[in-house]
Amino acid sequence: MSQPPNPPAIPSTPSSAPHHAEYSSEERALLLSLAHRSIEAAFDLAELDLQPPSAHLSQERGAFTTLYVRGLLRGCVGYVLPVASLYRTIAETARAAAFEDPRFPQLSKQELPDLKIGISVLSPLASIKPEEVEVGRDGLVVSMGFRRGLLLPQVPVEHGWDRITFLQQTCRKAGLPPDAWTKGASLQAFTAEVFGEEEIV
Repeated sequence: MSQPPNPPAIPSTPSSAPHHAEYSSEERALLLSLAHRSIEAAFDLAELDLQPPSAHLSQERGAFTTLYVRGLLRGCVGYVLPVASLYRTIAETARAAAFEDPRFPQLSKQELPDLKIGISVLSPLASIKPEEVEVGRDGLVVSMGFRRGLLLPQVPVEHGWDRITFLQQTCRKAGLPPDAWTKGASLQAFTAEVFGEEEIV
């Protein structure tokens, strides 16, 4: 189970549902429960049935799962590109966020009662021009050569960045000069439906 080429962007408190949410409250609750069960199963060395319960959740989608304990970030791992059903992707990224994010110690069993989870489901990537980027709507992927950086849509909002700063910071995330977006770097955008449990922070 691998992470994206660069450490994923870190969402903080997931936002409320968009007006035209793709995933129902029941589907959201199911995915959040699955993320918890996947982590708990790892402690018990148990296997989960990852057969999607519906056609909608069987669709292949990129997604990130973010973990919090007592309001503090404890891991975030995701797949930018769709590699499996959303149902399986959430199970895999939840477990990876708990045990494989190199920025944090592995989650302990003692932390489970305080664990809260956020999920970001990504739309397919699409090429975008710099002037078309909209802060608050778009997440960005900047790539050049073997370098690639990603920031989720909520990141520039949280930091109060304008469009230019967002482009520059995504380049920095890729390990590129901040003006690489003006010098031939590939720019792709995506949207994310972000949801999570209450009282994350």
